[in-house]
Amino acid sequence: MELNGRPVTAEELGALALYNYGHFTTMLVEHGRVRGLSRHLDRLLGDCRILHGVDLDLDRVRHLARRAASAPSPVVVRVTVFDPEFDMAHPAAKASPEVLVTTRPAPSGLPPLTLGVVEYERDLPEVKHCGLFGPLMHRRFAQLGGTDDVVFADGRQCLSEGPSWNIGFVRDGRVVWPGSGHLNGVTMRLLNDVMTRAGIPFGTASVGTGDLASMSAAFVTNATVGVRPVRAIDAAEFPADHPLVTTLRREYTALPGEPL
Repeated sequence: MELNGRPVTAEELGALALYNYGHFTTMLVEHGRVRGLSRHLDRLLGDCRILHGVDLDLDRVRHLARRAASAPSPVVVRVTVFDPEFDMAHPAAKASPEVLVTTRPAPSGLPPLTLGVVEYERDLPEVKHCGLFGPLMHRRFAQLGGTDDVVFADGRQCLSEGPSWNIGFVRDGRVVWPGSGHLNGVTMRLLNDVMTRAGIPFGTASVGTGDLASMSAAFVTNATVGVRPVRAIDAAEFPADHPLVTTLRREYTALPGEPL
């Protein structure tokens, strides 16, 4: 865990721990390369402008992330941007955001997910911000109740996203992304590129809980897991080996990464 390329102190983490005001992106680094790196960096730049009102030095971000990802094995790198001097009483004060880089081992061999639907909408869902209390609370309750995770629905019972991933469905040979408020994930956008090149039809539409019975498959996506099948959402069950989901997993894994 490094702040600006050096070990971070507990005092420097105080504002992030107490107020949780900041934003981040998470990347899987393999052999010094990242799928969709430029899009991760664009996300950091745009979110920094929204939350802090300043630009971010992306060359510096790459340098700091590269330092942390020097291990030969795949590693998950999270880049968090926050202001250690953030003042809860004066959040509009001029910001001086800094770069916190943390790492963890990359997961492998993850089984298909079981999900439950909960009514919840993230604040400012288009930003990958650090406000994770609500999402993680619902994930915890789901696991205590015997499922792996949750998928969020808005007040009209239209599905949107999960705590840390996008969700997609297959219906009539077409991939459907839910249209309710969600983060425009890097992995989701890379898959759109894959499907465009492969001639796989896809689009965005309203997906209500009542539509689950008409779906032939479901999957979640993020930079850490790539494409992960969903086995069930509440009472609706899906095959873990649907051919189109298997194709998406294979094609995404084959994407070349950009040098970090």
